Amino acid sequence: MVFALVGVIVAIVLIALYSNTASRDCRWREDRRRTTSGDEQAYVCAACGAVAFTTNHKPPFDCRRPNSG
Repeated sequence: MVFALVGVIVAIVLIALYSNTASRDCRWREDRRRTTSGDEQAYVCAACGAVAFTTNHKPPFDCRRPNSG
């Protein structure tokens, strides 16, 4: 029982340390309607509306939110 509790605590600490806080607020969705050149994919953030293009078939890693100031 004690080992399970210690395991849960260690898991929570590791998740907190390795989570990406830069993209926590962004929810990227692929936008297939946008025309791109070559092997690029367009992604739009559902939270803030930022647009980004990638070539690795994966959503962006960081937040592209425009400054609100």
